[in-house]
Amino acid sequence: MAWSLIFVVAIILITLCFYTTHSRAGRLMSKLPGPKGWPIVGTAFQFLASPEVVFIKLREDYKKFKSLTSYYSFGFGFVNIYDPEDIEILLSASRFNYKFIPYTFFRSWLGEGLLVSNGSKWHQRRKLLTSAFHFNILKKYASSFVEYTENLLNKIETQTSNERTDVVPLLSNATLRIMCQTAMGISMDQVAESEKKKYFEAIYTVGECIVRRLCRIWYYSSFVYNRTDLGKAEAKALVNLHAFTNRVIRERKTYLEDKNELGISESDENTSTKGRLAMLDLLLQCEKEGSIDLNGIREEVDTFMFEGHDTTAMALSFFVMRIANEPEIQENMYEELKTIFQGSDRLPTMDDLNDMKYLECCIKESLRLYPSVPFIARYLKEDVVLSGYTVPKGVGCHIHIYDLHHNEDIYPEPEKFIPERFLPENVLKRHRYAFIPFSAGPRNCIGQKFAFLEMKTVISGLLRKFKIEPVTKTDEVVLTADVVLRSTHPLYVKFRNRK
Repeated sequence: MAWSLIFVVAIILITLCFYTTHSRAGRLMSKLPGPKGWPIVGTAFQFLASPEVVFIKLREDYKKFKSLTSYYSFGFGFVNIYDPEDIEILLSASRFNYKFIPYTFFRSWLGEGLLVSNGSKWHQRRKLLTSAFHFNILKKYASSFVEYTENLLNKIETQTSNERTDVVPLLSNATLRIMCQTAMGISMDQVAESEKKKYFEAIYTVGECIVRRLCRIWYYSSFVYNRTDLGKAEAKALVNLHAFTNRVIRERKTYLEDKNELGISESDENTSTKGRLAMLDLLLQCEKEGSIDLNGIREEVDTFMFEGHDTTAMALSFFVMRIANEPEIQENMYEELKTIFQGSDRLPTMDDLNDMKYLECCIKESLRLYPSVPFIARYLKEDVVLSGYTVPKGVGCHIHIYDLHHNEDIYPEPEKFIPERFLPENVLKRHRYAFIPFSAGPRNCIGQKFAFLEMKTVISGLLRKFKIEPVTKTDEVVLTADVVLRSTHPLYVKFRNRK
């Protein structure tokens, strides 16, 4: 038996070696720039490191190879993309919209929700959910943004005597509450802190597991991965994630059934215009009509609970840390707010939020420096020419948004915080795919307007009431490879009352 197994393994390795060197795809991949690898195993061992080291390694490869970078191992090929011309080719055409690895690693968590699904299922879900983020629905959400911003400000008030405050847990809690209240229609007031803590920890665990799996090609097999300590840790975390979202769905469904408010009505509290419902209510309505089942609802709730709160929380956290280190820019934002509110303590309106032009430039500059999703991926089902090279079908293309946003040819002095980069006249000078914090093209982020309104509301509230002083310096931040951009250490600031 042992000799038979050795023989089978040898045949597989010889076949892989032949494929990577003599097949058409192998020959095309060999012409692409990238680090040199070993026979068969290719470049796999270059990423057997901590997430922090992997993040640095990716940045080094970008600076070394610039246009694109290829990696290969055990018959799998990947290409990292950084150029806006190449990115437009991939993101603007529906034929390049297919998602495979690493999105397949999310399926045990998100099923085939909007982030992961392909083809007709993605089209059906995208069309279904678009109305839940219509402008009239967003106007309805704005009051909740304001309400929960006020709650956040009251919590920060208790922190003003502290010499440092970690903003990540503070803002994560706030964005989770906002997402639950708006898109899901339930309150987090009755949820125990221990339960929310389990949910947050589970998200971090699953994200780390997915990244580590992506860096270890032998874990691509679910049969192997599910039997490892890493796979078991993910499975344990998923129990807490699904328990939380199941509770959200169950509570809202029970509420609507008890109040008999599931029908679409002009007067419904969660309906702004006939035919437009908040997200979870819309999904429950579709379940009643038979166009989605309970499992499909959970797929989308899991997806939006994660993407709707975690990405925004990290975007806000990096923003707050950064502007604490940019006192002049912080003061300019405050002056704009004083002009808009004329010294009044009144709550912001939609018109007020739209008038915050300089603050919007600052948000965009922060998203340039710290894109919440540092890379996205597509799977090629046909050959494509990128940066003058033919990339063969069957290859995964990783679009590194972080490197695109730090390209010094597009953004001179890329590490500096310069909001004026996003004044309209300067935006017009750049490639339209040079800034894509919410992706772009047909599969762009469905909730980007939601996120922008939320961020404007929270940040304007913070700046009107508090002066933010630095504790964590920008050069102390150590970024790490994850599904969402994170820092390995807390992001500390000081909050001081302006009055």
